[in-house]
Amino acid sequence: MHTSKRSPWAWIPTLYIAEGLPYFAVNTLTVLMYTNLGVSLSDMALYTGWLYLPWVIKPFWSPFVDIIRTKRFWVLAMQAALALTMAAVGFLLPAPFFFQTTLVCFWLMAFCSATHDIAADGYYMLELDSHQQAAYVGVRSTFYRIASVIGQGGLVMLAGLLEKSMPSIAAAWSTVFISLSLLFSFITLYHTRFLPKAAADRPRRDVRASDILSDFGRTFVTFFRKPHIISALCFMLLYRLPEAMCIKLVQPFLVASREAGGLGLSTAEVGFVNGTVGVIALLAGGILGGLAIARDGLRRWLWPMALSLTLPCAFYCYLAMTQPTDFVWICTAVGIEQFGYGFGFTAFMLYLIYFSRGESATSHYAFCTAFMALGMMLPGMAAGKIHDQLENVSFFGLTGPQGFVNFFWWVMICCIVTFIVTGCIRIDPRFGRKDDEENVSASE
Repeated sequence: MHTSKRSPWAWIPTLYIAEGLPYFAVNTLTVLMYTNLGVSLSDMALYTGWLYLPWVIKPFWSPFVDIIRTKRFWVLAMQAALALTMAAVGFLLPAPFFFQTTLVCFWLMAFCSATHDIAADGYYMLELDSHQQAAYVGVRSTFYRIASVIGQGGLVMLAGLLEKSMPSIAAAWSTVFISLSLLFSFITLYHTRFLPKAAADRPRRDVRASDILSDFGRTFVTFFRKPHIISALCFMLLYRLPEAMCIKLVQPFLVASREAGGLGLSTAEVGFVNGTVGVIALLAGGILGGLAIARDGLRRWLWPMALSLTLPCAFYCYLAMTQPTDFVWICTAVGIEQFGYGFGFTAFMLYLIYFSRGESATSHYAFCTAFMALGMMLPGMAAGKIHDQLENVSFFGLTGPQGFVNFFWWVMICCIVTFIVTGCIRIDPRFGRKDDEENVSASE
């Protein structure tokens, strides 16, 4: 029985905005910020790639969030910690050795964000009954997407505007992160007052750490004993290889000068084209992908979605080779590529659900998402180095720096890997369709 009758509308929107914003701050804002501050592409990609690690390994500590204090406690504690780390980034950016010191802050921010994800999703499950969970799943998804637009679009555009009016780029980004810290401070105070205390939200005092470790070990073993585990792991790690390569260098490509092989966009323009147009196109592709799979099943759409995820990367090859100045065309090209990625990514997420079915489905899904994060982390770390190695190699008879041109053609070659791993997996043709009762019951 709940101790509060407060409407879920009072806390679900803010909870999932708070879940999304730090993720995009860590994995998106850092890329553009460090690029604008003069950090080399190889260093930027390598060290920001490491920031994915807390999401890779979070299944290993998530069970302990269940037995140490309450979910509400963890939500509030992590939000307060996120506010502090964001403020630390803001104050350290203008200082000497900003790259090293802010990376430490971002690592702490990533750890806190991953822990907040665990606690927030667990709290959602405890506070709401099954009917309410289903009724509000669209609300939580919508506000997470709003956080995506704010984090990848609004904050970047704000940084771009501040760069023009403030004495330095570091001061502009410092202002962005201090503002973000103030927002999280407000959210923390708000949730202290409006986040309900559920009777079901209590530490599991009947469970010992040794029991958790034992259960985790059994779940770990059963996961790696699932049928077709090798092909499944290859798919999880490599299906998104082209996008994992792209994601670290797209924003640097957009802001790099035309003399350096980029498009020479301002930070504010990047916030609009990549963080607003791109994100909206990504979400539209995901929605359409979900509708398509619901009608015909995952297997029917697997290959069209694999092609949709990979082939539109060719737009970046075109942009790098022609360096157009038409902003509308740049927005269109990025929008099409992101729409294709969103459409193709739907197949990936549904496959994770498919592979996780059966005993310990929730825990097995957590392992799947860990491998998903690892598949983004490792290629992203290498992307900058690959660009640098290809910088002075001319394949197309073009003049000037060739790093971005060659890199995006390398991304197209990586598409072959996506096709190989897609051809190796096996899927029940009924899975994903509305009339698949087994799937429906498993999802519920």
